[in-house]
Amino acid sequence: MALRYWAVIFILGIGWGMSFMFNAILLRELGPLSVSMGRVGFGALGCWIYVLAARKKVPAGAGRWLALFGFGALSYAAPFAFYALGQQHIASGVAGIVNATTPALAVVVSHFWPGSERATVQKSLGVLCGFLGIVLLSLPILKGGQSSEAWAVLITLCAPLCYAFSVNIARSFRDMEPVVLVAIALTGSTAAITPLALWSEGLPVITRMETWASLLMIGFVLTSAAFIAFYWVLPKVGPTNITMPTLIAPVSALFLGTYILGETLLAEHLWGMAAILLGLLLIDGRLVRWRLAKPPLR
Repeated sequence: MALRYWAVIFILGIGWGMSFMFNAILLRELGPLSVSMGRVGFGALGCWIYVLAARKKVPAGAGRWLALFGFGALSYAAPFAFYALGQQHIASGVAGIVNATTPALAVVVSHFWPGSERATVQKSLGVLCGFLGIVLLSLPILKGGQSSEAWAVLITLCAPLCYAFSVNIARSFRDMEPVVLVAIALTGSTAAITPLALWSEGLPVITRMETWASLLMIGFVLTSAAFIAFYWVLPKVGPTNITMPTLIAPVSALFLGTYILGETLLAEHLWGMAAILLGLLLIDGRLVRWRLAKPPLR
């Protein structure tokens, strides 16, 4: 790949890892559903600005829009809310590592999804490594008897599970311009989460500049701009290389949570992250292909 494409991939990975740090900042003043509402709302606005400026074709038909609204609620509103709910009790770095189980859960869902790819032995081993990583992350919580934190890990795990289902559902929208799809889906996410957030948490009251800065950053930059960049680079680097941000994001989340937010870094966090990253490499097949391609020693 050209160096500029590698740069985009690394920036995406670091940026998506940063989103967990911004979640932690937002939760100091906002409820978890309000965090999700703000992110999808500003994300939708940013995407629509791009769609209109680039004069992208927008599909007509109420049925299509309703389907995309439901897809958006599953793909964006629900996961962002689950992450914020979980981060009320667990560190941002731990949430970032849990997020890395998305490919493992996608393998499981795809195996049972009609017409989708069946899991191979190698991918199944990757899934086992992913779940081993979750167990290792949970060991300090279980030893300490912190039931709220244990539940928080499970709640956070619901977010990558949503992504695993949305990956398979997204195939039905392959005929659409990706950025238009995301703009409509984020609009549906906003419509779905806003009534719940207002009913449960009331009208958000923001008094700190750091909250506004985090909200604008996570909405405009890490949602709308990041997805625009993602779909721009995807056809240029291919489906295998585009998975690289998944490997970078948990490292970014753990580093930022430790050194900026002052969160505690435990050995179990590193072991859990290592197990999940090994699982990602097995699922991706990159590690095995590299070993097979490596010339024998003479």
